[in-house]
Amino acid sequence: MAGPLASRQKPERQFAPGQAHTCVFSESPPKPASQPAAAPASSSLGQKPELKDLILMADSKPLLSLDGDPAAAEALLQDVFGIVVDEVIRKGTSASEKVCEWKEPEELKQLLDLELRSEGESQEQILERCRAVIRYSVKTCHPRFFNQLFSGLDPHALAGRIVTESLNTSQYTYEIAPVFVLMEEEVLKKLRALVGWSSGDGVFCPGGSISNMYAMNLARYQRYPDCKQRGLRALPPLALFTSKECHYSIKKGAAFLGLGTDSVRIVQADERGKMIPEDLEQQIRLAEAEGAVPFLVSATSGTTVLGAFDPLEAIADVCQRHGLWLHVDAAWGGSVLLSQTHRHLLDGIQRADSVAWNPHKLLSVGLQCSALLLRDTSNLLKRCHGSQASYLFQQDKFYDVTLDTGDKVVQCGRRVDCLKLWLMWKAQGGQGLERRVDQAFALARYLAEELKKREGFELVMEPEFVNVCFWFVPPSLRGKKGSPDYNERLAKLAPLLPQVAPILKESMVKKGSMMIGYQPHGTRGNFFRMVVANPALTRVDMDFLLNELEQLGQDL
Repeated sequence: MAGPLASRQKPERQFAPGQAHTCVFSESPPKPASQPAAAPASSSLGQKPELKDLILMADSKPLLSLDGDPAAAEALLQDVFGIVVDEVIRKGTSASEKVCEWKEPEELKQLLDLELRSEGESQEQILERCRAVIRYSVKTCHPRFFNQLFSGLDPHALAGRIVTESLNTSQYTYEIAPVFVLMEEEVLKKLRALVGWSSGDGVFCPGGSISNMYAMNLARYQRYPDCKQRGLRALPPLALFTSKECHYSIKKGAAFLGLGTDSVRIVQADERGKMIPEDLEQQIRLAEAEGAVPFLVSATSGTTVLGAFDPLEAIADVCQRHGLWLHVDAAWGGSVLLSQTHRHLLDGIQRADSVAWNPHKLLSVGLQCSALLLRDTSNLLKRCHGSQASYLFQQDKFYDVTLDTGDKVVQCGRRVDCLKLWLMWKAQGGQGLERRVDQAFALARYLAEELKKREGFELVMEPEFVNVCFWFVPPSLRGKKGSPDYNERLAKLAPLLPQVAPILKESMVKKGSMMIGYQPHGTRGNFFRMVVANPALTRVDMDFLLNELEQLGQDL
């Protein structure tokens, strides 16, 4: 090769049978295959090893697999996969098995033997470690796990997660993640289209909370770009607005970004948990009167407890009048956009500036899969977060450097979260995912109607989404509904009702029969929040929930 590049020393890989795969430069001939590597000289404790010792250590057998034996590593992984298939996938999704095997913390520590020691263990012990971890973990894929906004197991999504973990790449440059850079953009494009945007930007984030924080940061930067360099001293007092039913990440984000929780102005919600646009207008004017500068409104599509959807059209009108960034936290409710029957709940979302959407929730993609979607086409993400690290984002690369998306985010290393959703979508199609969403709504409706038929169950409100909130009133606290003194009797016993849910929760967890969340809400005492999200659920599981609560609470 002519020119200055010809003088570069290029490594030549020369391997002999049985010899360690070492990389050497051409002017330093490799050792003969028959010449064994000498053992490094021993040194006393604390003594710095000599250069020759380090060289000999580098020439020893590789440590990438079990004792340099790829077959042993493969056998281990096959054994582990067998355990996962049997214990997590087969048993962990069977209604005849327990949801959890409850142990108190000190006992669990002893059972797991958590201490890390200087000596390694045998492969038999390692496999038993895997079994123990699974045995004492909560089976969130179980059909009786109703505790969180995520549940269930999609085999295609799980396959995507396995491939993702095995490839172990970072989603920041095209050179090391070419497939996933292109795939992420295609998936985000599809999600944006469902929102109603023909163009825009976006990124997968490590959870909906971070998506919300990104939106806040972007809204602030768009209005005050100097804050990226000058920080808070470049800012007047700012105000952002959200409903009292918002996710707690809004206040956390305000604190994290240096805005302070006082900058979060709480807007009243109606009896169903929806933001009241008239109060939003009033709060904006109040903030301005106090010398603050409004810059963002965060609406919610699918609140955490009640499953409420804020009136986005009316809220968008307010934002338009005042020139405010509209963010929609649709982490929970975004997947309703897939349903032609129910997507009206998010009417107006196309007018938002940003949307947070977690497919790992209602679509059962698996943790984590959280998208932040933007209507912006001015490369705002990169302008706000970019730092042009020269060791990653060289501008003289041999390909189109706009494919390097890593400078859009605050992270450096970023896991691949698009494959599991892409693979599941390829398998199910949009129609299959729509059926999942519609089925969840149908089962939630079935459960609500069954609740009304049974003595001792009281709906908190008619469900709008797949959150079914209700009280269980044990036999000793019941009065005859419809009798003249029923409401008076219920009011007297109301202080006792909040104790019921925690007692029943302890019983079901220790029995391992199911898991369902509870919480107080405003002036309401503790009530159960049933989440219908697992695509494997049927009416049988709804009936089981009611029957099990009756059985657990029969002596209360």
